Amino acid sequence: MEIVFLGTSSAIPTNNRNHSALALKAFGEIILFDCGEGTQRQMTRARLSPMKIDRIFVTHFHGDHILGIPGLIQSMAFRGRRDTLEIYGPPGIQELLNSMKKLGYFALSFNIAVHEIKDGTVLEEDDFKISAQLMKHSVENYAYCIEEKRDPKFIKEKALKLGIKPGPAYGKLQSGLPVKIGNKIIKPEEVLGEKRRGRKLVYSGDTLACEEMVGFSKDADVLIHESTFNNSHKEKAFETGHSTAEMAADIAKKAGVKSLVLTHISTRYKDVKTLEMEALNVFEDSVVAEDLMRLEVEQHDD
Repeated sequence: MEIVFLGTSSAIPTNNRNHSALALKAFGEIILFDCGEGTQRQMTRARLSPMKIDRIFVTHFHGDHILGIPGLIQSMAFRGRRDTLEIYGPPGIQELLNSMKKLGYFALSFNIAVHEIKDGTVLEEDDFKISAQLMKHSVENYAYCIEEKRDPKFIKEKALKLGIKPGPAYGKLQSGLPVKIGNKIIKPEEVLGEKRRGRKLVYSGDTLACEEMVGFSKDADVLIHESTFNNSHKEKAFETGHSTAEMAADIAKKAGVKSLVLTHISTRYKDVKTLEMEALNVFEDSVVAEDLMRLEVEQHDD
């Protein structure tokens, strides 16, 4: 599971920071969170193929988070895409996509399935689920939580003691199905260990630090939280519905996350050391993201 930071600036891009976009390489696919202007070029620099994106999750409708979508869609069509593209976002995302599809002249060669989200689970697959939570911003903004599902560990020794030989029966029990050995029914719980915890990632979008985020990101392996300002502009953060580095670090500490990554950095900070130090003073595992930074999220040992 790898996180690729495609854009880490706030409202205005700079030479070093592009508009907001985050790619998650996991579960055999690339999932994109937000898609600011210039995202597809950032993907080229990161050697990620836009054609491998099947899902885009939008946090809110400010331009620095969505204006890369029309170009991405048109490039996909130009390359002959046929697979459905799924786009998730706040209420109004369907109307927004309808408008985007009318920009310029191009032939749309694939279907776009649009999902308007609300609090709770918005996508559930066999090996992961993604949920959303409304946060506090100047417009409707949702944070996203990605949770990996892990099957309990199969304990071969227990299976052998029950007379189950290696083969198809092992796979059925691992997937939660009982098997019949002679006249006896073997239940999965007889050969499986304790439930194992999967990896958990949370991406805030744009938000003022709030208690909703504490509960939403509880025990996350990685919390990616916006940090538009440092403490010298705290009032500005409250006025605009954004967070400071210290606010984000306080959320991380209260939520008991493993690591905090700060993003959505204001262009006023040429040197981000002040933001990083303010966060480190509260939460020791904090780092400021840079464009094209990659973060590998290790599997749990349990």
